[in-house]
Amino acid sequence: MISVDETKISHSRLDDVQGLGLGVFLCALGMHVLTHVGLITGQTAGIAVIISYLSGWSFGAVFFVVNLPFYALAYRRLGLEFTLKSLISVTLLSVFTDILPLGFAIQTINPALGAVIFGATVGFGLLAMFRHNGSLGGLGVVALLIQDRYGFKAGYVQLISDAVIFLVSAFLFPLSIVGWSLLGAVVLNLIIAFNHRRDRYIAT
Repeated sequence: MISVDETKISHSRLDDVQGLGLGVFLCALGMHVLTHVGLITGQTAGIAVIISYLSGWSFGAVFFVVNLPFYALAYRRLGLEFTLKSLISVTLLSVFTDILPLGFAIQTINPALGAVIFGATVGFGLLAMFRHNGSLGGLGVVALLIQDRYGFKAGYVQLISDAVIFLVSAFLFPLSIVGWSLLGAVVLNLIIAFNHRRDRYIAT
């Protein structure tokens, strides 16, 4: 039987580029579906989506700005590499979500299906990024810090933060929108909770 220590994996720069690139693309694809259907989500992206809906501003621009305060925390707690990767990933996601509609127009999609597609694509996108020491910043950084320090799973931390955001959203949007959006958030966070295990996958 191979022990956990014997399965330690070392990532090259090329590994990180393809892993983070794929993760960002999957997240951007999921966000494109989410905003097309008119749903919301939790975490920092959810805050940015709500602001963009209410203000008419671009999601990409709002998402980039909302993440700025979290970089100092990421640097102090998770190091320069993680912070730089997160900054690059957030910037790329902001750009991708603005240009995807130019080449990928969605004609018809059921809100329930849209919620599941969003949860699955963003969930696996975030997993790819976590495994290459990156994230989309914001509350995801806080969730990772809590998991690493206290062992409380990042997915569950995000579920709690989502609950607060959805509670506020219930006063701003129709309950049908909030309900389908909650489905997407549950799919996303359960994927992370069941699959993001540092004792099963250790990267250097």
